[in-house]
Amino acid sequence: MTISAFDHPILSGLLGDEELAPLFSARAEIGAMLRFEAELALAQADQGVIPQETAQEIAALLAGFSPGIAALKAGVARDGVVIPALIAQIRASLSEASRTHLHFGATSQDVIDTGFALRVREAIEILGKRLGRLIQSLESLEKRDGQIEVMAHTRMQAAIPVPASRKIRSWRAPLLRQAERLEKALDDVAVLHFGGAAGTLDRLGEKGESVARRLAARLDLALPEHPRHSERDGIAAFASVLSLISGSLGKMGQDIVLAAQSEIGEIELAAGGGSSAMPHKKNPVAAEALVTLARFNAALVGGMHQALVHENERSGAAWTLEWMLLPQMVVATGAATLKASELVDGLAFRARNA
Repeated sequence: MTISAFDHPILSGLLGDEELAPLFSARAEIGAMLRFEAELALAQADQGVIPQETAQEIAALLAGFSPGIAALKAGVARDGVVIPALIAQIRASLSEASRTHLHFGATSQDVIDTGFALRVREAIEILGKRLGRLIQSLESLEKRDGQIEVMAHTRMQAAIPVPASRKIRSWRAPLLRQAERLEKALDDVAVLHFGGAAGTLDRLGEKGESVARRLAARLDLALPEHPRHSERDGIAAFASVLSLISGSLGKMGQDIVLAAQSEIGEIELAAGGGSSAMPHKKNPVAAEALVTLARFNAALVGGMHQALVHENERSGAAWTLEWMLLPQMVVATGAATLKASELVDGLAFRARNA
């Protein structure tokens, strides 16, 4: 057993997602935070808050900046967030005239939350494309096998014969709804987080609103009416959508597991897992993984709802809980979409008693 199966060198073969996982690497996180700081300086220069030459120096430095990871680790242990240690390293590499203009008017949460928004936006785009392809694959499966007669089961007991299209539609229809929910979730999470110390942009004075608009435009993020430091409903809603996606795929996986049983034989899998003791077996590994990933996200989404409870204007406890849970939920959902496509592309319905 390991701390995380998603990036384990062995278990990630079953549960990993090599396209989504890098979005939550230290490299990607640091890159997104450095981008925030560079674009903040440029946006402030655009609005006359800091000198243009200072902004250019900051942006040029950050374009190739590589912080010391050991110092960041020590900083997080001390401060609970990475930004103070990161800013200290950057300032040490700037000219003395530019140091006070770096990170001006911002706070740690602005950098971390906006950096996360940039990465999650990319994850949503990837997941959306995968769902679209999976929905198309299910449509093709229905066209090919939809008229094959199978047995419906209610409460795990044989009910009446139905066409396979009855089952396939019960897999596809929820995914159509989840795709719509995922698109709406983009509005909840692809937003700029920029409020300064306590959400009022106090250090920027009358320039605060114009800098925020310019920064949002530079980062191609939506600008909410006011900073959402302690308003986590959008993030929790995104987590709920992730659980709905993986849950819908888990239902499909469970159906496939049952229909592929030797005694039932209404679904034939093109590939399956072997057994060390029983070489005749073809275990429905991908379908089982869908069930596992659905249950995993269902367990974690409750934690994300716990993280809604931010005391006052910022919570270190609730915020840290998000960091622990949400990246795993994104990768779990991604892994589920990969396994589901693998399954659908390689299964065929068989007539009862065929």
